[in-house]
Amino acid sequence: MMPPTPPQPDRFHRGHLINQFKSIERSPCRVLITGASIAGCAAAWWLTQRNCDVTVVEQAPAFRDGGQNVDVRGAAREVLRLMGLEQAVKDLNTGETGLAWVDEDNRTAAQIDLSGLDGDGPTAELEVLRGDLARLLYEASSADAFYRFGDRIVSVEHDEAGVSVVFENGDEERFDLLIIAEGVGSRTRELVFPGENQPRRMDMACAFFTVPRAPTDSQTARWYNAVGGRSAGVRPDNRGTTRAFFNVHGRSHLAVGNSVAEQKAFLRASFDGAGWEVPRLLAGMEAAEDFWFDDLRQVKIDRWSNGPVVLLGDAAWCVTPLGGVGASLALIGAYVLAGELTKTDSIAAALAAYEYVLRPVVKKSQNVPKLVPRLVHPRSRAGVTILRAVQRLVATPFISKRAAKALTPAVQSFTLPDYR
Repeated sequence: MMPPTPPQPDRFHRGHLINQFKSIERSPCRVLITGASIAGCAAAWWLTQRNCDVTVVEQAPAFRDGGQNVDVRGAAREVLRLMGLEQAVKDLNTGETGLAWVDEDNRTAAQIDLSGLDGDGPTAELEVLRGDLARLLYEASSADAFYRFGDRIVSVEHDEAGVSVVFENGDEERFDLLIIAEGVGSRTRELVFPGENQPRRMDMACAFFTVPRAPTDSQTARWYNAVGGRSAGVRPDNRGTTRAFFNVHGRSHLAVGNSVAEQKAFLRASFDGAGWEVPRLLAGMEAAEDFWFDDLRQVKIDRWSNGPVVLLGDAAWCVTPLGGVGASLALIGAYVLAGELTKTDSIAAALAAYEYVLRPVVKKSQNVPKLVPRLVHPRSRAGVTILRAVQRLVATPFISKRAAKALTPAVQSFTLPDYR
């Protein structure tokens, strides 16, 4: 059952403010954030703590739960500690304890357990559902930020003094700063940065959805490779159900339309005869209400701000699930953006500093060779056999401990600026 949505506060109400940073009088007075997921809700929390008047607009009619498993790594855990939310996220942990690569008969070819690693590996210590993390941030910020659901921005005009927006319902309002946190396919980004995003396609389609839990499901995630550049898998959640995924390597999915019916038809055709528990997952996919399908692509854009308009999260730098740090970068990005806005004398200088601080870690996190998804999605039977041999090698204690440290080095080594 979906958790109840908290009542929206009066937009000018302010609860107890935590003055953690210096120079809050330099903060922009009125901020509009578009997008109520991890990045947008985290930014709303940080900015309301600094006495900003924050509105968050979200085109969905209500807060959106659901989504795949995400993890919080490195400096992002420190962000949660500063917010006082680390324990709350731990309490929402999916309980995933490791990853097993399996064959068509569900025999384990190789396995990496979190308990055998020094820190995070393919499974992180803080493994949580996207919707649970976003809802936690939403509820933490909604006492002081005004959330405007069922609406979106249709027009943006800006100058040095601020931003004028027109909402779909016809309202026009003026803000000091607009933060675009809508995700990889952001429409508002195209209004302000038309044609500037040059996406880097990873040549893979990915689908996520929830299926009923089966006797073969456990707290260990399972990954299965089929010939033809296909993979499927299951991961535990904290709801008594199972999160499933399909991956298809190549570009055949680019001809698929935007309707869920067309996307599911593509996956049925792509995974016909794939073996393992794929028939069960296909059947569960048909009934899934949280089905998500996308072409994996990174956002590549030369600037993150245009006047008093700034990009945040996947709208600025989508890494794709292949990078494994999307949620972590969203949390870190929100912290740095708010910190620079309260530290720096002008919005323009703050946005420049925000980009200067984050560009290096984003660049490193996006540095996923396109060869990687190809290698882990072999097309031949011989290729799958070789892949399983490599997986067994990687799963050995000597290699797995070293490989785990190399999974997300940029986020793991990033040091949070101190804005206190």
